[in-house]
Amino acid sequence: MSPIRLLLSAVLIASMGATPLAAQDSSASATKTVVVQGDLVDTLKLSGQFTTLVAGIDATNLAGLLRTNKNLTVFAPTDAAFAAMPAGELARLQADKAAMQRFVLHHVINAPFESVRIKGAKGQVPSGAGDTILIDGSDEAGALKVDGAKIIQADVRTGSGLLHVVDKVLIHGEGAVDPPAEPAPAPAPTTATP
Repeated sequence: MSPIRLLLSAVLIASMGATPLAAQDSSASATKTVVVQGDLVDTLKLSGQFTTLVAGIDATNLAGLLRTNKNLTVFAPTDAAFAAMPAGELARLQADKAAMQRFVLHHVINAPFESVRIKGAKGQVPSGAGDTILIDGSDEAGALKVDGAKIIQADVRTGSGLLHVVDKVLIHGEGAVDPPAEPAPAPAPTTATP
């Protein structure tokens, strides 16, 4: 490529406000930056990249809770994260309102949980669904994770709570460490009759 073409390409990219693809993080390249636009629900809706999550919030009547409780933290999977779910899993959730509500509430913590609390830490925190979420900020490269999903935009402080954008849906059990189940009792010995 001639130096003039290279310079023109650089000017064009700079004028569009974009960075070259090679400089972008692959997980964040498909996600636009979330800008606060009111409360948690309005911010999610107006962003345009959380339509599946917003539909789940609306279908389970959780919008009021997310609009009024200012102490919540929501880990918000993008539409691309939902598209990566196993085939049929989203349809199963959409058909079962109670399961969808538990699923959405698994993405919520009933406390402000800034990224500085995650950095360098690893452990369980209770979710709004009554189970736990594994918070993992122990990565030496600085990646922050929750239930194995990477936080791709942290600390979006909305009018009604804190929002972290994640690259995968949070599935209880992925990376979570629950107490071991009680061992099953050993079967009673049987005696064979000749």
